[in-house]
Amino acid sequence: MTNPPALQLATRHDGTRDGQLMVVNRQRTHALAASHIAPTLQAALDAWAEKSPLLADLAAAAEARQWADAEPFDAQQCMAPLPRAYQWADASVYRNHARLIYQWRQEPIPPRYEDEPLVYQGGSDVMLSGAQDIEARDVAHGIDLEAEIAVITTDVPMGVSADQALDHIALVVLLNDVSLRNLIPAELSRGFGFYQSKPATSFAPIAVTPQALGDAWHHGMLHLPVHTAINGQWFGSPNAGVETVFHFGQVIAHLAQTRALCAGSLIGAGTISNQDPAAGNACITEARVRQMLLGTAQDQLHPYLQDGDRVRIEVLDASGRSVFGAIDQAVKIV
Repeated sequence: MTNPPALQLATRHDGTRDGQLMVVNRQRTHALAASHIAPTLQAALDAWAEKSPLLADLAAAAEARQWADAEPFDAQQCMAPLPRAYQWADASVYRNHARLIYQWRQEPIPPRYEDEPLVYQGGSDVMLSGAQDIEARDVAHGIDLEAEIAVITTDVPMGVSADQALDHIALVVLLNDVSLRNLIPAELSRGFGFYQSKPATSFAPIAVTPQALGDAWHHGMLHLPVHTAINGQWFGSPNAGVETVFHFGQVIAHLAQTRALCAGSLIGAGTISNQDPAAGNACITEARVRQMLLGTAQDQLHPYLQDGDRVRIEVLDASGRSVFGAIDQAVKIV
């Protein structure tokens, strides 16, 4: 596609499983239904080359009217941008995260970690909004947050190159990839990957095209800090675009080596992590490993999330404006 448009999109809850597609203004203050162009985000992605310019025209016309006929944008009424996706594949591209997590697991970093992306396939049938509770059955499971950036693809042909794969990135999203840390060791020891230890993923309300990110998107990554707070206390602001082994184009090309990817595939880069301790953390396990390396006693380590705890994850642009809206959710033991 030539000159892809700058767009901010969201999915409003309308009583259906897949919600109603909305175009959001640059200030993230107003939104306009786009049902006459595409009823859902997935429908837009299925014909992205045709639909995205029409969505851009809708936004431009609304902008010319100063969004006079639009409604106030309400993040509380939003679902995840893709409430259910055809695929959710998550990578691990941050060197420091791999270093700390494999220390926690008391295992060596996998061979060839820096030669080809490490990826697992997650559950894509239930995607939560950033305002929905993190539901868990037991705090003893070790409930951990993981702040991440992901992309949503158009149709990706088999055998695509890394450079070509970048052209198949339609949208960029912010997410919380919750992990149940105390279930992971036993589950992985069986040799078949994550399942019970990876509950539903939560998403900030707005999906944006790379073009809408301006200079913050380059070399296939978002180059902005991702801010996380737990119960109102700062937890970390690592930059999502630095200290990475692979960019999104390389991860997508890796996934498409032997099969095509359909439009609406969600591809994550993994938990954001910077080596500098001053950047803080994007998951609790990293904070705990850093503490252990400094000699902190086990009973003094940062606790995993408890019933009623609140997590907030947000990205701000250079002007201090929220890029994706915020993930702001509580833990609820059910």
